Amino acid sequence: MKKYIISLFILVVCFSGCNAPDSIHRPSAPDYPIHPVSFTRVQINDDFWAPKIRVNHEVTIPIAFKKSEETGRIDNFIIAGGLKKGHFCSLYPFDDSDVYKNIEAASYSLQIFPDPALDRYLDTLISYIAAAQEDDGYLYTNRTIDPDSTHEMAGKERWINEEESSHELYNAGHLYEAAVAHYLATGKRSLLDVAIKNANLICNTFGWGKIEKVPGHQEIEIGLVKLYRLTGDKKYLDQAKFFLDRRGPGGDSYNQRHQKAVDQREAVGHAVRAQYMYSAMADIAALTGDTAYLNAIDCLWEDVTAGKTYLTGGIGAVGGHEGFGEPYYLPNLEAYCETCAAIANAFWNYRMFLLHGDAKYFDVLEKVLYNGLISGVSLKGDSFFYPNPLESQGSYTRRPWFGCACCPVNITRFLPSLPGYIYATKGKSVYLNLYIGNQATIPLEDQEIGIEQLTQYPWNGKVTIRLHPSGKEEFDLLLRIPGWSIGKAFPTDLYTFRETDMGHVTMTINGTNIPVTMKNGYAVISRRWNDGDEIVLDLPMEILEVKANPKVKADEGMVALQYGPIVYCAEQTDQPFDSLSRIIIDGHSQLSYIPTPADPGGIRAIEGKTNVIITSANGQKTLAAKTFRAIPYYAWANRASGEMRVWFSESNRLMPENPR
Repeated sequence: MKKYIISLFILVVCFSGCNAPDSIHRPSAPDYPIHPVSFTRVQINDDFWAPKIRVNHEVTIPIAFKKSEETGRIDNFIIAGGLKKGHFCSLYPFDDSDVYKNIEAASYSLQIFPDPALDRYLDTLISYIAAAQEDDGYLYTNRTIDPDSTHEMAGKERWINEEESSHELYNAGHLYEAAVAHYLATGKRSLLDVAIKNANLICNTFGWGKIEKVPGHQEIEIGLVKLYRLTGDKKYLDQAKFFLDRRGPGGDSYNQRHQKAVDQREAVGHAVRAQYMYSAMADIAALTGDTAYLNAIDCLWEDVTAGKTYLTGGIGAVGGHEGFGEPYYLPNLEAYCETCAAIANAFWNYRMFLLHGDAKYFDVLEKVLYNGLISGVSLKGDSFFYPNPLESQGSYTRRPWFGCACCPVNITRFLPSLPGYIYATKGKSVYLNLYIGNQATIPLEDQEIGIEQLTQYPWNGKVTIRLHPSGKEEFDLLLRIPGWSIGKAFPTDLYTFRETDMGHVTMTINGTNIPVTMKNGYAVISRRWNDGDEIVLDLPMEILEVKANPKVKADEGMVALQYGPIVYCAEQTDQPFDSLSRIIIDGHSQLSYIPTPADPGGIRAIEGKTNVIITSANGQKTLAAKTFRAIPYYAWANRASGEMRVWFSESNRLMPENPR
């Protein structure tokens, strides 16, 4: 396959250390103990992620803008700005946020693929947004267009429904994220000035002794922290902390207002709102040193990973409130697993890593990344999932768009941000967290470290790492050893491998074997490195059979298939029998990983023979060995519609009698 080399000049917008223009002054301290490596310093050149980021630029972002035009999302700004007559055009008052998210995505993409036409389009779009902003900084097109006939979610006055449904502050948060991204990508202040004007209004309006309301949908907290990081204006950080401090007690658990944020220990309610809040709590813990917030998110992380996360990394089991159920309630056919929730899960786990430096957070993030996150967009980049169930009876298909379109535009902004997740530093240590082919230049105290990764991961476990330090000073290289490669299916006992007797992780430096010395899930190599030093990490890759904790009743007596970080599923279109529920994966199964790319999209399959329950014309059930094929979960629903499942029976318990 042709290699796509993508030069990513995007700047880290979530954390400090970004190369902002001189007119912006960033805060000096405190901060996360571990620091990301700037997007500007990473070039992805692999066969797995580089094509997906290109498709995002060439297909998905243009679709998102086109749909925003067709559905009136952009017209709302034009009408609110008095540039055109009309009524509020779209379905929801939070539709403004979809435009902001896609501006954020396009800003990143401009740095990957220079595109003067896209740059001009953003300038025009931002002029509409600026025109729609009211004189005092308020920006919410539904109310501005017709303040006497607002959407029922908005309420008759500013902020009156904010704690329930108006999303005024939610929209603002995505405005801030887009503004920071656009400014850092282009150096233009056009959208940043709009965001600062709005944020100043928010700071003057909300707070102790002012309006003491909190967002009904958390998000502004993340955006305010980004504004603080960019501008150094502490009032934005203080405002974010106020919105967290003011939550609870006695409110609705649906949006996590039932308790004070620092007192929450169980993940409840709407999953996306919760994880946006947990991400902001991590920011506050890092930027203020507030240990109460740190203690809370540590407990919340344990709760989510112990009994509320799907094998695919998806979260939010219950569709009724798009959120968490009781511990171990993880149904497959009814699984909600919103794409936005997977993305929020990645945001949160990354921040937890930056706080603690433990590989277990990247074990979760990697599971999300290769499974429940990219399943949200088709291989062609032109259709989407909102929920991501782990079983389908054949009626569930991808959609070209949604009335509530938060998921597609969250995908567009996440994919080009991926290079910022690969490396991080602390003191004289370099963390290597994701195995993705790339070239990077990493600043480390008094020197720069050039790093090359060459790998076919996730299809192959061999990773070659070449180092090119500018100096001769000793530093530590910390290579994450994925839990799956050492027999640990998940950081908690929620999932385990049926067999843990697998190959060993091996490592060489310049051809010489070295022991793998582990600390917090990382192989730590301390030495004075020379230009051209080569490390080869070999992770054992084989088909792994996964079992769920017995408390997960939906998966009782079932087994799932995994290869490396990738969870597999069966689709009806690949099987020579009529029902996936007949499949048995047991000791008689003879399955092999097929390293040759297979349609669709260059994926690799698991194929072989396994037992299937066959029912004769007279109703008698027998076992027969049948051809079986499984594909990566993320790639399902890209061909003919039909059944799909991730979990299979591990015995012939469905038979009336055991024939053996």
